[in-house]
Formats: sequence, C-alpha cells, structure tokens
Amino acid sequence: MPVLPELAAVLAAASARTRPEPPGGGPVLREAARGYWDRRGLHGTAGGIAAAPGAQALLLALIGAHGGDVLMPRPCPAAWMPQARLLGHPAYHVPTPAECGGIPDPYALLETVRRVRAEGGRPKLLLLSVVDDPTATVALPELVREACEAAVDEGLHIISEETWRDTVHRPRDTVLLSPAEMCPDDVTVLADLSGALLPAAWPVAVARFPDTARAAVRHARTLDILTALGALVAGPVAHAAAHALGEPDSVRDRIQRAAALNTEVAAAAHRAVLGSGALARPPEAGCHLYADLGPLRSRLAGLGVTDSMELEEYLTGRLGAPAPGGHRFGDELGALRVRLGTGPLLGATPQQRAESLAAAKPLELAHVARALDDFAAVFADLR
Repeated sequence: MPVLPELAAVLAAASARTRPEPPGGGPVLREAARGYWDRRGLHGTAGGIAAAPGAQALLLALIGAHGGDVLMPRPCPAAWMPQARLLGHPAYHVPTPAECGGIPDPYALLETVRRVRAEGGRPKLLLLSVVDDPTATVALPELVREACEAAVDEGLHIISEETWRDTVHRPRDTVLLSPAEMCPDDVTVLADLSGALLPAAWPVAVARFPDTARAAVRHARTLDILTALGALVAGPVAHAAAHALGEPDSVRDRIQRAAALNTEVAAAAHRAVLGSGALARPPEAGCHLYADLGPLRSRLAGLGVTDSMELEEYLTGRLGAPAPGGHRFGDELGALRVRLGTGPLLGATPQQRAESLAAAKPLELAHVARALDDFAAVFADLR
C-alpha cells in the first residue's frame, strides 16, 4: 500500500533523531502500544510492553526468554520453526482443526504434549495466531478457548501472534477473541505493525506481557536478548509507530479502506482458485489465501509438478509473483499447497495501487480486472 502521507510527515519531522530507542522501546512508544491494546480490551501497563525492529527479532527474544520445547500449529508462519531451531529449542508441529488454521486442535495438542514428555522433552511454549498467516482464517472463539485451556492445563505459556487482527475482512460479522482475554496470566501478545499500521520498510513490532511477577522476569530476559542482538527501534520510526498506534482518524480510515480492498480482491482470487477445482478456505483476513491444489495432482504431474517446491517454482513463474509453497509453512513437502498473495493484483505501480485503494469498486478498475483475469487464467489452465 502507498505510505500514508500523515505518517510520512511524522517520520520526516523526527528525522533529526539520531539515537535509537532503548532496548524494548522508549516510554512514548510503549505507552502508545499500551493504549492500542487497551482499546481492544487488553488492559495493562506500559512497563509490560517490549518493542523491537520487526516481529522476527522480537519473537526470537521471546522464545529465548521462555526456554523449553516449542509447539506450533501446522501450517504456521514461515519464520517460526527456523527461529526455534536457531535457538536450539526442539520444536513440534501440531495439526489444526478442520475449521481454521492458526491454532492447534486441542486433542492433537494434548497428544503431542504427552508424546514429547514421554520422549524426555520439556514442552513449555505454544505459538498460535487467531488471525492466521498463512491460511487467512480467523479462529472461532470456542476453538480458541478449547486450545488455550488445553495448553494452560498442561503448563504451557502461549504467545499469541496478532499481527493481522486489524485486517479482518468483515469485522461486523467476525468475532475475534484474543487468547489474552481468556487466559490473561498465561498469554503474551505479539504484533508486527507492518500488518496494518506501518509500511514494511519501517520495521516495528510490539509485545504485551501479562501483569504477573513471572512475566516481569520474562520481560527482563527479553530485553536482555534484544540488547545482545542490538535489536533497537530506530528513533524516527518509533515516532511514526507511536503516532500510528494512537490510531488517529486518518490511520483508522486507511486500515478500513485497505481491509475493504483486500476483502474484494481476495474473494475474487478465491473464486478463481475454486474454479480450477483446487481447494481453499475463504480468506477472512490479511492479503493472501492458502490453496490446496491436491485435487489437480494428475494435471500438475503432467507438467512436472509433484511437490510443493515444484509447485512454488511453477506458480511463481506463471504468476510473475512469489507463490511460496506449503513446505515453507510446515506442511508436508508432498502436499500441493501454496500461499497466494493478493498484493500483486492491486497494481504494478504506486499510482495504480493508490487508485485501487481509493476506488469504490476496485474490481472494475482496468489494471485490477486485467490482473485478476491473468491470475484466473493460470488456474484455469490446470483444470
């Protein structure tokens, strides 16, 4: 998306700031993050906030601060498993329920915990995302509750990745329940502001810790790791991030416009994928969808595509845009799954993307219609 002019002005006004933020973020940034979560019913103090230059650095610090084995759903964000392995923490995938991605099936979670302990492991941490990347689904509240209760009963701490919560396509029809609302003492919330609030080139992520003595110790460990990594938020970027977290009218309007645009474009892409005979859950958030081309296996085999690595190469070449295969998200290599981003469908130039964002009927724009036709043609050829 084009940079919001108001945020660009805020960043420019702070460009003379030559010092980075202190480890975990300065008081203005942390207070802004506290207010952001307070407006979403997650109350706490600015002292329980930590910020870093991007979600990967912050998640690495959070995993390192907790110790023990890590569990995560299958599929999951591409960075999760490598980060756990980088720290030397054993990590395990847990199947998701049929209805959504992002959270583990509670019974599968209990069985995985039992098996890991029987093998001498120490499961301590569960990563999940109720508004999920890669599947673009929003977990039903009752499923979130069951998964979180199972995790807490087994002594697991939960890191809830909520980067995409402000990108829900139909907020009036979607009930979004954060695990921190149910288990406030056992959940740390993580959000990458590039999901909805900031451009990806201005990296800032924030974490909200529980208000407990144990969480205070983990918060301190997290700051120690961020310090050792030199993972400090740039001063001008922190100023812009604090402004965005305050959610002035212009920022709220941009979030709503972007969500409305992605709702229409993702739905059109979803129809094209289903029209080919492939499978995909309806996208409910974000700017992507997750497709299963298993039903097209015979046709793809004739094209030399037999696994997700080959599917990634094939679709990336045909679409002219990255189409990462499911193996990057923890799915089995033999499964023909792929994450399809909708960003390339919005326009090839900043001007076209700005037109898409401003349009009342974006699907009727010539460049969007042409991009969707090309997208649909790639999948129609696989029928």
